[in-house]
Amino acid sequence: MSAERALTAFAGFMVLVSIALTVWVHPNFVWFTAFIGVNLFQQSFTGFCPATIILRKVFGLKTEKELALKQ
Repeated sequence: MSAERALTAFAGFMVLVSIALTVWVHPNFVWFTAFIGVNLFQQSFTGFCPATIILRKVFGLKTEKELALKQ
């Protein structure tokens, strides 16, 4: 799995978790959902996302480009 795909999966999972927290714990968790959305929006323009750095260091994931050059 590439770092980009892992980031998409992680973001989707976090959105689902934040919705569940909003429904079952406290309505103010909606701000967590908004934070995730803003982070995804800025990442689409800048290409920078702190979660990608963490995913690459912790799980050793490679980017799509690195995987393509490897073959």
